[in-house]
Amino acid sequence: MNAFEKIQTRYGEISDLGNASALLSWDQQVYMPPRGAAARGMQLATLSGIIHERMTAPELGDLISEARSEKLSGDREAFLRELSFSRDRSMKLPATLVKEMSLEESKAFEAWARARKLNDFSIFAPHLSRVIELKKQAAECWGYQETPWDALATDYERGLTAAKVEKIFKPLREATVKLLQQIQTRPQVNTKFLDQKWDIDRPREFGLRVARDIGYDMGAGRQDLAPHPFCTNFGHGDVRITTRYSQTSLLDGLFGTVHEAGHAMYEQGFDPADARTPLAEAPSLGVHESQSRFWEVRISQSEAFWKHYYPILRQYFPGQLDDATLEEFYRAINIIEPDFIRVEADEICYNLHVIIRFELEVRIFRGELSVSDIPAAWNDLYKKYLGLDVPNDSKGCLQDVHWAYGSFGYFPTYTLGNIYCAMLVEKMEKDMPQMWDLVAQGQFAPVLQWLRANIHKVGRRHEAADLIERVTGQPVSCDALIRHLTNKYRHLYEF
Repeated sequence: MNAFEKIQTRYGEISDLGNASALLSWDQQVYMPPRGAAARGMQLATLSGIIHERMTAPELGDLISEARSEKLSGDREAFLRELSFSRDRSMKLPATLVKEMSLEESKAFEAWARARKLNDFSIFAPHLSRVIELKKQAAECWGYQETPWDALATDYERGLTAAKVEKIFKPLREATVKLLQQIQTRPQVNTKFLDQKWDIDRPREFGLRVARDIGYDMGAGRQDLAPHPFCTNFGHGDVRITTRYSQTSLLDGLFGTVHEAGHAMYEQGFDPADARTPLAEAPSLGVHESQSRFWEVRISQSEAFWKHYYPILRQYFPGQLDDATLEEFYRAINIIEPDFIRVEADEICYNLHVIIRFELEVRIFRGELSVSDIPAAWNDLYKKYLGLDVPNDSKGCLQDVHWAYGSFGYFPTYTLGNIYCAMLVEKMEKDMPQMWDLVAQGQFAPVLQWLRANIHKVGRRHEAADLIERVTGQPVSCDALIRHLTNKYRHLYEF
């Protein structure tokens, strides 16, 4: 074998170990009994240490240097570039720090779950403090120009900094606040027909039907229940999703299912030839989120989608939706009403939830906000941006699991996903003028095929901003998202 082939073999093994670790994490959130937490934490820490050791092994560095002398091109050059980027990041972190972060994050997850259930932030606070301390140490190892947050964000969106996020978010925030104020002057839509008790098994059956229809391959995946919906890839042919359901909410479980199916279909759409390589990955979490938000918001909350599915939904719930027309149902599911929970937020308010988390994170890593002050700061921003008085920490700063896992720098990728999605939809509509007619007929294959060709199979060959510009012909901008939100909700609320 030449140097590149040896690298492929070594990275394949690293990929296998990563997938095994992902399987253990998935089990921790889905099936593992509570008393298994300590042992699982040690198992995950051990695997993290082994992966880190293999990524930073001097022999791999020697092979990379040898392969570079072979003047690689195309996919091989992209493979080597992305491996080198990941390896350089790993090289800067001591193995002891990697293991300690993994162990502390596992402990923090269990503490978060208890704290959220008991509505007691003090249970989570010391674990969160330790995770933040370790993340600051990692940021110092990686280096940064302005704030430690910038070093952490690189894991999720290469080249992203707090200053860049603030510049991108400003026009969107201004437009969103203005639009929200206009909507709040209009008569609210009727949603009373949704305030019923629903057979909890029926939404799950309907959600799985929709997931299959839009293209989620259940032969290469499955759905389970978890406190926080997520998608996990264990390797080509095994991409799983979770969601949650409630007797008091007809559609939250559906939209959660479609959201995670969007993530999963992206992963199922990677080129099989790229399996066990860095190319079988998204270039950023923003691009990944663009796929989940596309299916959740732009497709499953569209009028065209429900022209097809509303009669079917009525069949799942005989008599419970007879008094609501399609138009009334469409308006009800697109109601704009500020609420506390991000994953259940409407399309207008969603980005404000993200902005709040981003602003808090930056203050934490600039040393302006202590962990003990997070609940109060959180509540202040919810009052400022959404006009809400947060009733408790379970609906406030404990609602998301991400900080328990040390995922600082992650939240802005949700709004970047919305921005990328809006740009892709405008391009898709130009390339496929019949797109919405197809959706109204329940024909999703052409839409999925467009995404497969332009986004999924490309994998990690280009950085996020470059990929979006290559596909759309436009540099990244929030303009398309502002156009979409303005046009849709001016029509729905008639102003």
